[in-house]
Amino acid sequence: MGGGHEGHGTTYKGITVHAPKRWHAITGKGMCALMWFWVLYRAKQDGPVVLGWRHPWEGHGDHGQEHGHEGSH
Repeated sequence: MGGGHEGHGTTYKGITVHAPKRWHAITGKGMCALMWFWVLYRAKQDGPVVLGWRHPWEGHGDHGQEHGHEGSH
């Protein structure tokens, strides 16, 4: 089933788990770091709304002033 690998690994209840290669471990750590940077960035951006401290339509600057001056030229 597993292809007949005769390398080193840990066997538990008939299943052998082989050690990951170096590039697998480095890629996994990099993807984990990327995930946490993204989670923390989104928490910074959307945290108050998700926690109920602010409504989604509040904040984000005052966009109403830009649209009021279009016809005054």
